[in-house]
This record gives sequence, C-alpha cells and structure tokens, in this order.
Amino acid sequence: MIYPKIALAQSIIEICLAKGITNIIISPGSRNAPLTIGFAQNPNFKCYSIADERCAAFFALGIAQQTKLPTAIVCTSGSALLNYYPAVAEAFYSQIPLIVISADRPQSKIDIGDGQTIRQENVFQNHSVFNANLNEDASVENDLKINKAIETAILQKGPVHINAPFEEPLYETVDALSVQSKITHSEEIIGTKIIENLKDVLSIWNSAKRKLVLVGVNESNAIDQEIVDNFANDPSIVVLTETTSNLHHPSFINSIDTLITPFDDDDFKAFQPEILITFGGMIVSKRIKAFLRKYKPKHHWHIDTLRAYDTFGALTQHFVMKPNDFFKSLLSQSVNVESDYFSKINTIYDLRKIRRQEYLDRISFSDFKVFEKVLETLPVDSQLQISNSSAIRYAQLIHLDPSIEVFCNRGTSGIDGSTSTAIGAAVGSGKQTVFITGDIGFLYDSNALWNAYIPKNFKIILINNGGGGIFRILPGHEEKPVFNTYFETSHQLTAEHLAKMYKMNYYRATNVASLQENIKSLYNDDNVAAILEVFTPTFENDVILKNYFKQLI
Repeated sequence: MIYPKIALAQSIIEICLAKGITNIIISPGSRNAPLTIGFAQNPNFKCYSIADERCAAFFALGIAQQTKLPTAIVCTSGSALLNYYPAVAEAFYSQIPLIVISADRPQSKIDIGDGQTIRQENVFQNHSVFNANLNEDASVENDLKINKAIETAILQKGPVHINAPFEEPLYETVDALSVQSKITHSEEIIGTKIIENLKDVLSIWNSAKRKLVLVGVNESNAIDQEIVDNFANDPSIVVLTETTSNLHHPSFINSIDTLITPFDDDDFKAFQPEILITFGGMIVSKRIKAFLRKYKPKHHWHIDTLRAYDTFGALTQHFVMKPNDFFKSLLSQSVNVESDYFSKINTIYDLRKIRRQEYLDRISFSDFKVFEKVLETLPVDSQLQISNSSAIRYAQLIHLDPSIEVFCNRGTSGIDGSTSTAIGAAVGSGKQTVFITGDIGFLYDSNALWNAYIPKNFKIILINNGGGGIFRILPGHEEKPVFNTYFETSHQLTAEHLAKMYKMNYYRATNVASLQENIKSLYNDDNVAAILEVFTPTFENDVILKNYFKQLI
C-alpha cells in the first residue's frame, strides 16, 4: 500500500476509513496532493475526480442524499474551498451529512501575501455543524477533532469542515503508516421514542375537530402504512402533501395550491386548523405559508429530531422525535372525534381535480402542458430529481405515480447545483433517474456534465422557455427591457452543442406530438445518458398558469 508521507494526511485518511467514510470526491490541486495520494491509492475508498469544486460538492451532496451516509469532498487551498459554499449551505438546511476536507498552507503563510491563500479556518461557521481546525503535526488532539467532526456530521445530519495545513514537499510517499490514529466511538442518540407529556398532548388531540397535517421534504417509506391509514380514516384530519413529501394516499391532498388558491376569506376561516402538525423539510407552496401565517392554528407541533422552524409564527411545541415514533405513540391512544373537516375539504378537492383535468385537456402547448405529459410518462419505480424555481412549482400541480421517489434541493432553494446533485444522486442510488430542469438552472450548472460518472440511464428533460419563467409568474412582472434583461434573463441558447460535447444523446420537442415521440426515444435509449430539450412559448406560459387557478371554481 502507498501512503502519503505527511503524517497528518495519514491520520485523516485512516480515521475516515474507520468511520466508514468511503465515498470521496476529489478536485485536482497541489496542496491537497497528500490526501489525493492516500485516498486514491487505497482500494477501500471509492474516489471520484471532479474538477469544478462547486459541481463536486453538489455531486457529493447527491450521493449523501441517497446513501444517507456522509460523503467527503477534498480540495486544494484558496478560493477552491469557497466554491463548496452553496452545497454546504444546502446540506446544512436539508440536513445532509457532508465532510469538507480542505488542504491549507501552514498558518505562518496566511496573510503575508503568499499565493493561493485565504483565511480558511471556520469559513463555513454560519452553515456547518462542526469545524475542525487542525495543526500541522499528527497528534491525539488532531485525531479527536477529526473524529468529532465525522461523528457530528452523522449525528446532526449536516456539513462539517476539516481544515488541514500541509507544508511542502507534498508528493512524497511511503509504504507503511507512521501513525496509529486514535479512533473514538460516539453512542449519543438524538430524539426519543415516546411522547413525554403524552397525557396533555392526547387531551388536546382528542378534543380537536380540525387537525391539519402538512408534510414537506420527506424520505419515502419513513411513515408506516398503519399510520397513513389512520390519518385517512380520521374525519378530523386533513393531510396536505407536497411532491417532495414522498407520502401517498388517495385521500391526501397532493396539490395544495390547487385546493386553496381559489379560497375566499370564509373558506380560509373554515379551513383554519385547531392543530397543525408539520414534519419533513422545507415547504414549497407560498400560498399555504401565507394562509397559516394569517389564519394561525391554536397549536402548532413540529416533529423532528433536530430542528423546529417557526415557519408560520405559531409554533407551540417541538417534539424531538422521528415522526413515525411520534405518531406511533400518539395514535395508539387517540380516539376519533366526530367532524366534517375532512369531508368538506375532500368534496372541494374532488371538484378541483375535475376542473384541473378539464383545463389541462384544452390548453395549448406550454410549460403546464409539458409537465402534465412528462410526469405521466415517468418510468415506474424511478427517481425524479427536480430543479428549483418554476420546475418544482409546476410539479406540485400534477399527480405523480406513488412509486416515484422525488428529490429537490429545497434547503436553500437555489438553482446553482441541481444538475450536479441529480447526477450524484443517480450514482448514489443506482436507480433510473430522470432530472427535470428549466433552461436557466441548466445553463447555470452546465459544468455538471463535465463528469465522467454520469450513469447511462440518467435522463435530463430540459424545459427551455427562453428565460427565467418563474419571474413571469411572480407579482410585479412588466414586459420591459429591464425585466427581460435583468430578471428573466432572456436568451436564445440551447443544449444541443453541450450534449454533443459531452457525448450525450440529444432530442428536441416543440409540440405535443414531438414530445410524445421523443420522450419514448429518450427512455428506450438505455445505452447512453441523454437530454430531451422541450421548447415552450415564452410569452404564453405565465398566462396559461394564471388562468388555471381562475378556472378551478
């Protein structure tokens, strides 16, 4: 076995291995050479080389998202480290474990005008769960910091930063370890299995006739079917799910905006819950947030082992538990109360679904029509990755097959790394993965395709409406040069030449017929990754979407 000569590098590598950190994404550089040598020449690690640090970090995020295990990213010193920041912030808010390992110059070289140096220590302070600033020599103190960083990433499901200063020479190797790294073992567990104040909680629950369960970003199969059925059979419970909730039942409302956008004040007052229970990550729907902030519940309980954001200004209790454990404890002793809360809302929603289909059947080719056709053709049991902005919002309006797992970077809701994350997720899961994105997000992260690991069954569906369509949907849109240039970012670019450069098959569609024909070709071509670019009318999409909500009554 070949090892780096620098003892500190040996310690980092050995502790990562002992802790089960085996997926390593490395960006080329000189200062991180000792780490690259050690990781890449050890067969126990699966190493990936991705040159663009921003893409590398989101690629790692995608792998960690799927494996539920920490993934390490390794870079050289200087601004390379700063390019990790968007993915670090996403990991922080999405509760995904990332191990950032940055090579640094010795402390004596910082702030003296030496090349490729910045102040790297604690650079992610505001968006990390632990920072390990190491000194140059291998030591028990360093070992404890490295152990603590990895354990914290696992326990708190977030990004940690290990900053390691290396002095030249950097490329020397040895054939035997010179360190015996100290390995610690954390037995700390966050969360409980039972509700500690169960009697008081049951009293509130069993007397409430309007209970609203709102589910954000959530892992599939995280809630037992028995609990799902209990929700569905309780007349006092309405369950609102988002596309990213991965929670399904015929009685659940899976398009929140379709339900509540036409509501007037009387409707909202009737819908106002006594108890709001939330679990999962960030909520996409702005309308449900606006509703709950104005028509506040008497009780808002959030269920999460780590955090409870007071999103609606109404939080009354944070249960530090896994949602499944909370509902097991609660529902085992709860009783159903007489209520018409669900039946009234369900009647309205059934009508909304009829109106939705009627509207979809008559609209012209547009973003909305494309999402209908694309989502209904997704392969069964596949994974769907969606970019932010208008793409995730359109997806909220269309029914999805329950077998499809859905993911989106909703932690910070940025467009910057959606493609890279999707590719990493495809690698991490091994499943057939479809990535739906808009043109601006795709172009922004086009370096994601500079990647030697894209699986053959990875498919991109790129909806090109000639700019940032989300800004036409949002209030304040005016058809003026300032809007077109600085908000919408109008362009005439396509993905055709990018696909050719990166040896991906390319298909295009401009109407329903060509979309249906080429989407079949996209999925039938299993031997190479491919892009289907769908061109929609820039000036009609927002009108069609806005009219949709007017037609629901």
